[in-house]
Amino acid sequence: MAVNFELYKVFYYVAFCRSFSEAGKRLFISQSAVSQAVKQLEEQLGTTLFIRSSKQVRLTPEGELLFQHVQQGFAAFLAGEKAITELHSLERGEIRIGASDTICKHYLLPYFKEFHALYPQVRLKLHNRPSPVCLDLLQQGLVDLSIVNLPQRLSPKDFKVVKTRPIQDVFVAGAGFAQLKDREVSLAELAGYPVLMLEKDSITRQFFDAFLDNLGVHLRPEIESSNLDLLVALAKIDLGIALVTREFLPEEARGEELFIIKTKEKIPKRHLGVVISARTPLSPAAKMFVELML
Repeated sequence: MAVNFELYKVFYYVAFCRSFSEAGKRLFISQSAVSQAVKQLEEQLGTTLFIRSSKQVRLTPEGELLFQHVQQGFAAFLAGEKAITELHSLERGEIRIGASDTICKHYLLPYFKEFHALYPQVRLKLHNRPSPVCLDLLQQGLVDLSIVNLPQRLSPKDFKVVKTRPIQDVFVAGAGFAQLKDREVSLAELAGYPVLMLEKDSITRQFFDAFLDNLGVHLRPEIESSNLDLLVALAKIDLGIALVTREFLPEEARGEELFIIKTKEKIPKRHLGVVISARTPLSPAAKMFVELML
């Protein structure tokens, strides 16, 4: 049996108000239209729902039973409307963000703090993975947006990209390599020293390897790691010369424990960026977070 939902709506208000005229006022329809709708519902269900008198309207046992179920349905509808309103007013919701540990720690923390202060009811769910994995998570719909080291190419069919911050890769070394300080050093010369780099599958490493290939220079890392902070720590104890992102280098490490090597060949700048799906629209909360970063 497929009963018109509007009939249940009229029934709900008559039962709730215990009045045909009051139900008509709330629904902005005439009292006769209310009576006709109730009569039609009773005919379709094959039962009497109300006992009518000159003073009030009472539910029959069948009407009471139906009202219990219809009331639950209306409560669910109203809760749904409220939830949608809260989402659009950022009173609730969740943002799923993909970003590496390094990007979270050295770039996103101030934005997390500001966003939480503005919208404390919106939950931030962080997926800390390397940038290539964050892009995979985005493509699979497991995150709403990813903040990554931008690769050289991204399919416009799959992704939309917003560049947010330029970054510069540099080599840093500790006191054990003081002979390289305050002079220009070629990348070919650095090949004679122990070099510390991120792993090959990182976007940072892929970018730098492509740069070296164009120059015809080969650097074989002594140590590879997935963690930039670990490379910095290893450089501090003179285990090698580390390729790191200057903007992610702790302030206390610059000029004291570590120095930046001036290379003859200028390493091109790269960008951090927000990547979103080209197929799925952002939620209001996710849009506000992206706007906060721009």
